[in-house]
Amino acid sequence: MILAIDQGTTGSTALVFDTDANLLGRASREFTQHFPQPGWVEHDAAEIWEASQEVMAEALAGAGAQAGDLRAIGITNQRETVVAWDPATGEPLHRALVWQDRRTAQRCDELRAAGHEPLVRDATGLVLDPYFSGTKIEWLLRNVDGLAERAEDGTAVFGTVDSWLIFQLTGAHATDASNASRTLLFDLRTGAWSPELCGLFGVPARALPEVRASAGVIAL
Repeated sequence: MILAIDQGTTGSTALVFDTDANLLGRASREFTQHFPQPGWVEHDAAEIWEASQEVMAEALAGAGAQAGDLRAIGITNQRETVVAWDPATGEPLHRALVWQDRRTAQRCDELRAAGHEPLVRDATGLVLDPYFSGTKIEWLLRNVDGLAERAEDGTAVFGTVDSWLIFQLTGAHATDASNASRTLLFDLRTGAWSPELCGLFGVPARALPEVRASAGVIAL
């Protein structure tokens, strides 16, 4: 059997299929949306993981299956949303900044006025916009006490929601190119994190996930 996790903006869904793509089990849960200021949107990453565990267990039960019956787990997720966490404990270090969040709009304007958009567009194919993850990570590094130092010394890491779920499921800090490409930090030509863009946003590359194949073994 195969388990699919659809981790969306307002809730998590899990589906269990057999090898003929027959749906055997399904479950969904909503989670809390946080709006601390106009234009700011946050999620509790721990609540996302809790909801994901609940729907996985319920979908497996509905399929009459156990975790050991699974051949693979697939993840689709809310893309540009950013989570910061402690890799030793797995604890979130701030609420996740959601793709809808606009708090870095002024920062994007500053970067554009400074002439940085051609560099960003050439490497990533994207424009400077708070929709993407790069300025969200920069905001966290600048505004969460001690986070910049922790990111430098390896006691804080970042990732989009796929990375967060992969870490909780396996302990690996990983993503794939399709998610990495939405961060403003990934060079499409080299298939790797861009030193220039990481420098532009002040993001230590060591705090970013390893970019792995979209389909393959992450952990056994």
